[in-house]
Formats: sequence, structure tokens, C-alpha cells
Amino acid sequence: MLPVSNPSSPEHLLKKSRTPDTSTAIDRKSSFNSLNSAVNRSSYITASRSHCTWLIISLLSLQLILFLTLRSIPFPHRHIPENFPSPVAVATATATVISAASSNPPLSSSSDERCDSGRVFVYDMPKIFNEVILQQCDNLNPWSSRCDALSNDGFGQEATSLSNVIPKDLVQSWFWTDQFVTEIIFHNRILNHRCRTLDPESATAFYIPFYAGLAVGQYLWSNYAAADRDRHCKMMTQWVKDQPYWNRSNGWDHFITMGRITWDFRRSKDEDWGSNCIYIPGMRNITRLLIERNSWDHFDVGVPYPTGFHPRTDSDVVNWQDFVRNRRRETLFCFAGAPRAGIVNDFRGLLLRQCEESRGKCRTVDCTVGKCSNGSSAILETFLGSDFCLQPRGDSFTRRSIFDCMLAGSIPVFFWRRSAYLQYQWFLPDKPDSYSVFIDRNGIKNGTTSINEVLGRYSKEDVRKMRERVIDLIPNLVYAKSPNGLETFKDAFDVAIDGVFRRFKEQENWYKWR
Repeated sequence: MLPVSNPSSPEHLLKKSRTPDTSTAIDRKSSFNSLNSAVNRSSYITASRSHCTWLIISLLSLQLILFLTLRSIPFPHRHIPENFPSPVAVATATATVISAASSNPPLSSSSDERCDSGRVFVYDMPKIFNEVILQQCDNLNPWSSRCDALSNDGFGQEATSLSNVIPKDLVQSWFWTDQFVTEIIFHNRILNHRCRTLDPESATAFYIPFYAGLAVGQYLWSNYAAADRDRHCKMMTQWVKDQPYWNRSNGWDHFITMGRITWDFRRSKDEDWGSNCIYIPGMRNITRLLIERNSWDHFDVGVPYPTGFHPRTDSDVVNWQDFVRNRRRETLFCFAGAPRAGIVNDFRGLLLRQCEESRGKCRTVDCTVGKCSNGSSAILETFLGSDFCLQPRGDSFTRRSIFDCMLAGSIPVFFWRRSAYLQYQWFLPDKPDSYSVFIDRNGIKNGTTSINEVLGRYSKEDVRKMRERVIDLIPNLVYAKSPNGLETFKDAFDVAIDGVFRRFKEQENWYKWR
């Protein structure tokens, strides 16, 4: 479980103060017994003192004779290589290894140059806001248990069945990761962040480790009342508003990860979908990291959906980049999805029709029969074998498939600007045409635009350059497996935290709510 309890909290200190110091008691008892023993032996020592004096003189004489004898014996000189580590160096290295293996998080100090952008303080919240929610994983979904999906620090079960698709040495970096687990991933990583501080006075940012998405998920269906959907978030805001550092800034330097799309937290009427968490007093100034943002809300920030690839090291990233760069791609474009039954002129249905009419230039994965669920390699194989991947909007403007597509080195094709360009500005380049293609959806709807013709106009060199740009972006779009991140690459978590620090410094002077 996550170490959400603070050993230095008042509860722990109070418990400690009530516990007798057994080591002190033992020391006192030993001293008392030693004193009695010394008194009882005093007469014996006096009687035998003269014999001890002669024994000591004899031993000293023997040592002097041995010393004079050994000086006359020559010993060979032992050569020590120049690069052989000295005892001091070995001791230092051992101390470093022990320190690295310690379970204590790497906390920043005032001399840490890497923390020039800021330091983050993580609230030690009651467990009901995070750990207890995880413990109730059997009840977070009305249809099935989510315990497997939330296991392994939120990464889910190992994707060992992909061993026939991906390089053998990268199998341990692949998991069946759920798309709604960023709250767990961010919490684990931020507890180990090099710029985490335990001193709130030195903090640039304050992190609220509340699992808002997991908490509301179980109440989104089965006709739960609005009060049920709002309960956890109301409790959280009441708790946070009681904290002195929230009141100092009215929350403008606070941030939270909300592991669902923003629309799940924007209910305006009781009978509507979702909770009203974002509209609860106290949430207005808090920066919110979501997998889909409202592009008109300054405090919403879009972060990448979790994919199945969680590199352990920099070499994992490089090896994967090389793998997708050299992959043979036999189809021009592809589409993974399912048509929306009952919707007139369903856009996904139009895309499937264009794929069928492309004469082998397009490959599809029909998600109506379960091929797109975790445990299947169909989508990954399809993206790995295609130059372009079609990315219409999902149930909302975004979909996880965008990141699965780019992770496979396939070039995304968008039909809504809010699917990526207005969502993930911290993670994607300012020039969309450097890594993607945009096609006006109205041309698809009225039949005047052929996807096959549009994509066929790109030369092999154009495709190569765009793919290379996509591959360069991969480190920033994935979440590393290591709790300390990667060695030199910045993953999606690092990019997000850097963005938060940058935003708080900028808005301190010009965007502070009063």
C-alpha cells in the first residue's frame, strides 16, 4: 500500500510518547548489576594485584624482543594498482548504495540545484481519500472487480502475452494498464520526487493525493443519487480548506490529479451525469491534471492517458524507439474502434466504410467483439504495421488510442482539434503538422474527402520525418515504472510536474484569484 501515513504525525508521536523507552530501562538495569558486581569483587582484586604486576612486566618484555627481531626480516613490497579503490572510496560507495536502497523518499534541500523550479509538499491526508479507496477495489465498478487493474502500483497485470509481438527484453516493461489510474501513478511518483519537501514553508506547490476518479467511478451508474457522487469530493475540499497553506493562497498553488475526463466532474444539475466536484467551493483555483481537459478552463491541464509501456530505464526507451523505427509497415492507415449503433451518420461508421473502400490500404480492428480490451495484442500489432492511424473522437473528444498509436510509431490523423491540439500542449509540439495529419471531418461526412487520397499524397520522406518526430515524443508520453523516474529522459510525470512549477511561478503575479 502507499505510504500515506506520516511517521511524524501527531498520532504517531503521541503513541510513541506513551510507549516506555525499553532500551533506557535495560541500560539502567545493566549499570545497576555492574555496580554490585564491582563492589563484590573489590576484595579479590586487592589480594591479587601484586601477581598481576609481575605478569604485565613479563608480557611487555616479550613484545619488545619480538619487535626487535622482526625489524631485521625483509618483506616483499606489495604493488597496488593505480585504479584500485581505496578503503575510503569503498566505504563511500557502500554508503551511497545503502542510501539509494533506503525506503526514505529523496527530499530536496536548499542547496539542490535541480530544484530551482520549485519544491512540492504532499499533504498527509486521511486514508479514506486514497488508501481506503484502493482497499475497496472489488466495489469500484458495478460490473466486475478492479483489483487486478489497480494492482502493481496502478500499472496492472504484466502483459506477458505480448512476448510474441515485442522484443523479449522489453516484456517486463509492458502491463495491461487501465486508462483511469493516473491518480495512483502520480501519487507514487510524487512521494519519491527529488524536489519533494517536508517543509511547507519552502514549497512552491502543494499536492492533494485524493483519488477523485476512483472515488466517483462506482457511483456513475446504477442510479446513485447526486449526493453519493459528490460525497468524497465535498469531504476532501472541507479537509483541504482547513489547512493553513490553502487559506494562505486560497488554493492557487495547489494541484490534484483527477484520473478521468473533466466532464465526469462537471455536473450542473442533479439529474445529469457525473459529480459536481469541479464546481464545489474550494476547487476553483486548484490546478487539475486530467486525461481530458475543458479547453476553456485555465485550471484544467491535459495529461497523457496511461499506455501499457512503462520503461524501467533509459535503455528501455531507446530500445523501444529503435524497434518501432525499424518496424516494417505494410498498410497505409488503420482504424481501431467500433461504430455507434443507433447514431445517424455515425462518424466511426464512415471511417470504417472508407477503410473498406481503400482496396487493402487500410487495416481495421473491430472493437465490438472485445479485441480492444486488455489482454489482446490486436491493436498494438495493427498500429505497428501502419504508417497512419485514424483518431476520431471517442465517447468524449479524446481517446486513449491516440497514445497507443503514437507509442507504436504510427502517425495520428485527427478530425477534431480538441482531440489533441487543444488538450496536451505541455506534451506535444506547437506545430501539429510535424507529427500528425488533420482532416476536416465535414469532408468525410459529405463524401467529398477521401482519406486514402489525402494520406497517399505524403511522400516516403514526409512519412519518415513525421514518424521520427512521433518517436522522439515517446518518452514524454509514457509513465516510467521506476518510482524515481528515468535516468535522463523526462517521462509524462516529469513533464507534468515541471509544467505545474512553471505555471505557479507565472500565475503568482498575474492570475491569482482573490
